[in-house]
Amino acid sequence: MIYLLAAVGAVTVAVLLWRALGPQPPAGVAQRRSSSPVAPDDDPEFLRGLNKYRPGPDTGDEGKPPAP
Repeated sequence: MIYLLAAVGAVTVAVLLWRALGPQPPAGVAQRRSSSPVAPDDDPEFLRGLNKYRPGPDTGDEGKPPAP
């Protein structure tokens, strides 16, 4: 058990040292963010077109078998 704790501790220390002293991205270069929406509800075109996909008025036919 002590070896497992020592291994976890060593990995933790290694990761922290790598993040602190490891390779850094070039200065002045920001990470690029996507300019497109991430989810449909963030997309203005999707929100504008919602009425197109809505069902028509309720006819009250739900649950009834079709007429022969």
